[in-house]
Amino acid sequence: MGDTIFGKIIRREIPADIVWENDELLAFRDVNPQAPVHVLFIPKKPVATLDDATPEDAALLGRLLLAAADYAKREGFAAQGYRTVINCNEYGGQTVFHLHVHLLGGRHMHWPPG
Repeated sequence: MGDTIFGKIIRREIPADIVWENDELLAFRDVNPQAPVHVLFIPKKPVATLDDATPEDAALLGRLLLAAADYAKREGFAAQGYRTVINCNEYGGQTVFHLHVHLLGGRHMHWPPG
């Protein structure tokens, strides 16, 4: 599960506000939210960055996005709209090197994002 903070969350070694989980994915509220809804979706399999994903991870990556969409629908903000973001490496803004999808919602998003 990796030795990152996200691996520790998966193993329940540190607390998190977990809002969604299945056998291969976990989602929890971001501790530094950038929107009224800011949830991180992570694979339990340790993949450091999107660059480290392999063709064998294609279905897992798809399920990450589908899980985020399912959560947005279940929580009632999908019809208004939301944003999903994957940061990759330093210039992409990635700070935890365990692949994750940011789900942001509950407010109007602007472009460019910054």
